[in-house]
This record gives sequence, structure tokens and C-alpha cells, in this order.
Amino acid sequence: MKRFAVELTEHALLDLDDIADYITSRDGPERAEHVAQGIEKAYASLTLFPNRGAYVRELLETGNRDFREVHFKPYRIIYRVYARKVVVFLIADGRRDMRALVTSRVLGM
Repeated sequence: MKRFAVELTEHALLDLDDIADYITSRDGPERAEHVAQGIEKAYASLTLFPNRGAYVRELLETGNRDFREVHFKPYRIIYRVYARKVVVFLIADGRRDMRALVTSRVLGM
């Protein structure tokens, strides 16, 4: 079975740091580590099954099927599959204003 490389953009890495900092301040470092490991496991699974994620609903409305997402609830991990690589663009709590985040971060608008 072919494996894909998974890369996180600088913004996605900052998302992880922000999530960890927030959870650490509210629930402690053990909980933050649990969430970080769950998110990492979710995007690491894309090495074998990169197209398993659902299309991003905020983008489907415009006909864009370039991006997909997987979850570690309530976090959404938005990525794009290239030839042999998966690039993660955004990791965010799905309860946030995802339309604005997807528009600014993923589409660069």
C-alpha cells in the first residue's frame, strides 16, 4: 500500500499550539496532551487513506471539492491531497465561525 506524506502548514502548527495553550489553561496539561495526541492520530491516518475525509461543507456550497476534512471532535482538520502528499491547512474547533476561517485560511480571501 502506498503511503502519503502528511505535512502541516505553519498556520496549522500554530493552530495546534493555540489549542494546547487554551486547553492547558482551562483543563490542565494532561487534557491538552490527550487532545493533541487525538488530533495527531486523526491526521496521521491520512498517510494510508488520504481521501477518506469528507468534503468541507463550507466549500461544497461553492462547488469546491479540493479540500477534505477529518475530525477529532470537536476539532476539524482541513487538508488537501496532492500527488503523494497531504497538506493540513487548518485545525480548529468546529464550534468557531468555520465559514470565516475556511475563507481566510484555506482560500486566502
